[in-house]
Amino acid sequence: MSQQKIVIIGGVATGPKAAARARRLDADAEITIIERGKLLSYGGCGMPYYIEGKVKEISELMATPAGVTRDIVFFDKVKNVKVLNETLALSINREAKTVEVVRVDSDEKQTIPYDKLVLATGGLPLIPPIEGIKTGHVFRLNHPDDAVAAREAITSGGVKRATIIGGGLIGMEVTEALAANGIAVSIVEMFPRLLPTILDFEMSHFLAKHVQAKGVQLYMEEKVIRLEENQGKVCKVVTNKREIDTDMVLLAVGVRPNTNLAKVAGLAIGSTGGIIVNEYLQTSDPDIYAGGDCVENLNLVSGQKVFVPMGSTANKHGRVIGDNVAGRSSTFPGITGTAVCKVFDYNVGRTGLGEEQARQLGYDVVTALVPSSDCAHYYPDNKLLLVKIIADRKTGKLLGGQVVGAGDGVKRIDVLATVLRFGGQVSDVGTLDLGYAPPYASAIDILAHATNTIENKINGLAKAVTPMEVKAKLERNEDFILLDVRGPNEYAAIRIENSHVKLIPLGQLRFRLAELPRDKEIIAFCKISLRGYEAYRILVGAGFENVSFMDGGIVAWPYETVSGNVK
Repeated sequence: MSQQKIVIIGGVATGPKAAARARRLDADAEITIIERGKLLSYGGCGMPYYIEGKVKEISELMATPAGVTRDIVFFDKVKNVKVLNETLALSINREAKTVEVVRVDSDEKQTIPYDKLVLATGGLPLIPPIEGIKTGHVFRLNHPDDAVAAREAITSGGVKRATIIGGGLIGMEVTEALAANGIAVSIVEMFPRLLPTILDFEMSHFLAKHVQAKGVQLYMEEKVIRLEENQGKVCKVVTNKREIDTDMVLLAVGVRPNTNLAKVAGLAIGSTGGIIVNEYLQTSDPDIYAGGDCVENLNLVSGQKVFVPMGSTANKHGRVIGDNVAGRSSTFPGITGTAVCKVFDYNVGRTGLGEEQARQLGYDVVTALVPSSDCAHYYPDNKLLLVKIIADRKTGKLLGGQVVGAGDGVKRIDVLATVLRFGGQVSDVGTLDLGYAPPYASAIDILAHATNTIENKINGLAKAVTPMEVKAKLERNEDFILLDVRGPNEYAAIRIENSHVKLIPLGQLRFRLAELPRDKEIIAFCKISLRGYEAYRILVGAGFENVSFMDGGIVAWPYETVSGNVK
């Protein structure tokens, strides 16, 4: 094959993947990676687990599955790829097809020619304009060096309290890491919920209850004004509402695409701030490719361009780019916006559109909120999982899904992401031939329960209201009955205590219909609203007209409940 020159700027995810793939396809190409830092091809997503101590050595994040460190020697001897680390790319001359670089330790400059250029410059951490942000023991998590510094601070024994600014993915993962080290954690988030770009309100509240039960203090809708120090280290976080004593601060407010080099070179930048690429991951210059956290992607559900930085996407980009710079013709179709994380004992995930996004795009949104076991309810290891499905009422098209709970939610997200990838309907989910055995799933999987609920709503067989709608009715003191159809013991253990609530166990409902007025709205519910739906159908069959059930039951109720014996 040709002895073309392939130059790659960026040595973390997309860049090394593109280099390795291109080398497998083109044995003769001259491949060069330019990396500003010293370290190469590291698993940045593993840094919270290094801080926690589950990953013992930071070098494990830079090793192959066989335990070989991916360093300069590895790329030279195994991949036959030249690496210029600790080297900064200064500028791109597109006409001459050269890149000017400089060694960060010696200021020595060099001009490197290319036939194909790959931009894998990644993302830059957002640094909020907070007074005192450069104080000691204030960390971000963008590079293994950051993780090492944070871990050293923790193991020194001087950190008893930590404050995380930002309740997104990184913030939540680091919360568990810090708590596992016996540190009291506070989270300050300017939005009204955790994981605000991932979870809808009720799902986020379900997660928040779990996080708070683990001793984490949550300060929602608060903005950090300044950080105060004592003897060179942070000692206090001052928000617009309070002061929080702390020994350590971690900034986790997100990243932005690193496009400075691309902008100066005159490459097209999208409305998201990322580099515009086509399906072949070519930029506006056909000889320059780009991938990873510096580009924007097509959301396959919304049809819009989005900036969603993910290590998994970056690696997929690298393979496609490696194909194309080596003469093949591979494409990257886009993403469905899938994200998952572990937060203490809960698995959290989302794919596709959230409810608010779907409404903004003009869909006639219908949702289902279903709590259930992740496997057969009688199997000893069954765990609770809350699932939310979002769909279009007019077409039945699946739009998105979210999961939160101790059960196996990630495999459900993967199923939904696959259906979304191929533009499927909610009815497709219910008829999928998924694996079934009591240790792994119920005979009708929780996803099928959720999508069957959606279909019932679309077909007029079910009418439901959300917990938020019920809460609003209670606050407005509307004239309606909130019908609890659980048993007396369940009611005594946990309940919504309000004058609108009336307890009639489901087994007695058919014989006590006379106790319910036919001129009032009735909303039935139970633990997970399985019996609530049954009660709804009983009432409809008995001629009641203004009836519905509450999605998710009391398990999904994100507001205050009362426990203990009834007075």
